[in-house]
Amino acid sequence: MITQQVVNNQTLVQSEFGDIDPLSDAVVPEIEIDSVPDDFGELYRVWNSYHLLGTFYQNLEGKWVAQPCNRDERPCCDTPELAQLFILAVNGLLVADAA
Repeated sequence: MITQQVVNNQTLVQSEFGDIDPLSDAVVPEIEIDSVPDDFGELYRVWNSYHLLGTFYQNLEGKWVAQPCNRDERPCCDTPELAQLFILAVNGLLVADAA
């Protein structure tokens, strides 16, 4: 069953990244984001090479819904960047910067 959940951004960050700040202490792999038109607007796709990691879109309430591939979670985020970070995190592509 696919469900959407609205989560507080702080809760999202802490549940996926622990105590690190995902915008300053994480190493993000090279990814590509493109978009395709959908009946309800743009559907953004997150790629690592030729592997589709997930998609995200903006819902009618203005939240960004992250849809990682092969997962049931559909969190609503405040920004498209947080939706992208969630998709990367559940795919295991974020690591804390050791420097």
